[in-house]
Amino acid sequence: MPVTRVGAALEWTDDSHLAVDGALVTGGLDRRALLVGAAGVVAAALAGCATPPTAGTDPSPRSAGMTTGPDPGSSSRPARVLLAFFSRAGESYHEGGRRNLAVGNTKVLAGMIADRVDCDVHEIVAADPYPEAYDPTVARNSAEQERDARPAIANPPPDVRGYDAVLIGSPVWNVRAPMIMSTFIESVDLAGTTILPFVTYAVSGMSGIDDDYRRALPGCDVRAGLAVRGETVRDAATDLEAWLAANRLGRAGRTDIA
Repeated sequence: MPVTRVGAALEWTDDSHLAVDGALVTGGLDRRALLVGAAGVVAAALAGCATPPTAGTDPSPRSAGMTTGPDPGSSSRPARVLLAFFSRAGESYHEGGRRNLAVGNTKVLAGMIADRVDCDVHEIVAADPYPEAYDPTVARNSAEQERDARPAIANPPPDVRGYDAVLIGSPVWNVRAPMIMSTFIESVDLAGTTILPFVTYAVSGMSGIDDDYRRALPGCDVRAGLAVRGETVRDAATDLEAWLAANRLGRAGRTDIA
């Protein structure tokens, strides 16, 4: 489904406190599993991105003025880029307290990327939606990590064949990507694809999530990820654009991913 944009991240800090875009909860878990602005403005910004084909269909991703690698027999070709992300709205962490977000922080960041990169956009939606309240979400995430769960995804995964690069985004939950991200990467064939991870967080930064993807996806070129603090996501344009430029991604005028 096409994304609509805009604010929330939830995570455990490195000192065993959990931050869900907001308040802190004491506790701790082993890292057992591998892994893996208003809403109206956001919707309008992302509406221009195409919806990727679902698995089993002929992928025909959009392209416009961007290249991601040399095409055999030619010096460059239009890039084929997919932006896939999971985000949670609701009661979330904010500057040591809590606030309710109409749109998750990761969704805000995904919208900012879609403004700058011609891509297909796929929002990963949980079949069993996460609670809007903070504490029940914390409890559910803890249980899913403890048992190395693979939460079901409501919408069918896109057919990723034919994409040169896939940008994969999520909040940071307990210094890891949510378990639903493991569900996603295990449900599609990403072999040979360039992977660009991005996250929103409360306190712990990237948390090694790009390394987690490298271990989970040995057949992919997983690049250094982008980590943006949830509270400041709308001010992250400079860091975002530098990250995109470092990976040769952008509108017309960029060169290829190399």
